[in-house]
Amino acid sequence: MARMQRREFLNLSALAAGGTLLASRLAFGRSDTRKPRFVLIIMRGALDGLATVAPYGDRDYAALRGDLALRAPGERNGALPLEGFFGLHPALAFLQQCYAARELTVFHALASPYRERSHFDGQDVLENGSARAHALTTGWLNRALERAPAPGQREAGVALGQNMPLVMRGPAAVTSWSASKLTALDEDTLGRLTDLYANDALLATRLADALAADAIAGDGAGSGAGMMPDAPDKNGQAPRARYAQVVRAAAGFLRQESGPKVAVFDTTGWDTHANEGGAQGQLAARLASLDAALATLKQELGATWGDTAVLMVTEFGRTAAINGTRGTDHGTATAAFLVGGAVAGGRVIADWPGLSARALYEGRDLAPTLDLRSVLKGLLHEHLSVPSRELERTVFPDSAAAQPLRGLVRT
Repeated sequence: MARMQRREFLNLSALAAGGTLLASRLAFGRSDTRKPRFVLIIMRGALDGLATVAPYGDRDYAALRGDLALRAPGERNGALPLEGFFGLHPALAFLQQCYAARELTVFHALASPYRERSHFDGQDVLENGSARAHALTTGWLNRALERAPAPGQREAGVALGQNMPLVMRGPAAVTSWSASKLTALDEDTLGRLTDLYANDALLATRLADALAADAIAGDGAGSGAGMMPDAPDKNGQAPRARYAQVVRAAAGFLRQESGPKVAVFDTTGWDTHANEGGAQGQLAARLASLDAALATLKQELGATWGDTAVLMVTEFGRTAAINGTRGTDHGTATAAFLVGGAVAGGRVIADWPGLSARALYEGRDLAPTLDLRSVLKGLLHEHLSVPSRELERTVFPDSAAAQPLRGLVRT
């Protein structure tokens, strides 16, 4: 166990700022034909990182999780193999394929600066980019887009959902799209609306933009399937059709030569206080739906997948031990995922703190050892070319202690 912790620590340290070998390899050595695309998926509700990326090699893990614990790969209820200590939940078959293809990096024992356990405040910190809830009214991704080069792009990013999330609010020009729940308009009605708005520049522009966005997203303006899973079906599963619709829309925008280079959307249902399940059950069903959506995203992006990085994050983790209702309560550190053709993957990055009673944060949670902002800084600089000085000064203010990770994307 001690050797594993040390090895993982060295893995992390080699990627941190100051890793001269990796830094020298990254120094502006990319091709001019590179067209980076970035997808941010916010997993609202606090993902159970210990169930999603199981540390089956930790001697204390099985006792904390009981019969919900995932076993070693190859065993009954076993995890999918990663690197010999951690394993993926068996519902994440596509992500495991990406790991084998070196297109997935897993981060563990990771957290934002937030140390309380309120969903509302935790999500605010996750999105505003500061160390405190409600300290900023704009989002880190919007501020990053304002400072990233965006030649020929009218809008730098698109938010897929009924509301613009905080992470995308700010000075940079961004757009939004949401699946219509109305029946499709016929050509005659569209013609009448066009004529009606013809003498109003603002309304005419808005109508044209809306029609263009629907055409790009492939929605047809009448699919009516809704957005990401809002309520589970009778079996507790997030319907895959909703996931498929939004990732197809995201791919439609990102494939455009001069369209948005960033897409953001939410997933919900990760607040598993009761009947979470182990290899099967409520959490497994939601993970399987998300995994299938990621496979669809890769398929829909086609060649653009090679320039794409997808980051999946949540506001905080869950308790190390199972509670009395066979679920988990709000915790602290968790796991995150970076997947895509642009990712330098095939790794688990974690300075693993252990799960002994003495190692747990406040005696109950996985202790945080990796700052989410370190991941975000490294990714935004390497993948979207956001200047380092702007990351420190504007995008993530007061974050000097969170040194950026290097080598997260392919050179």
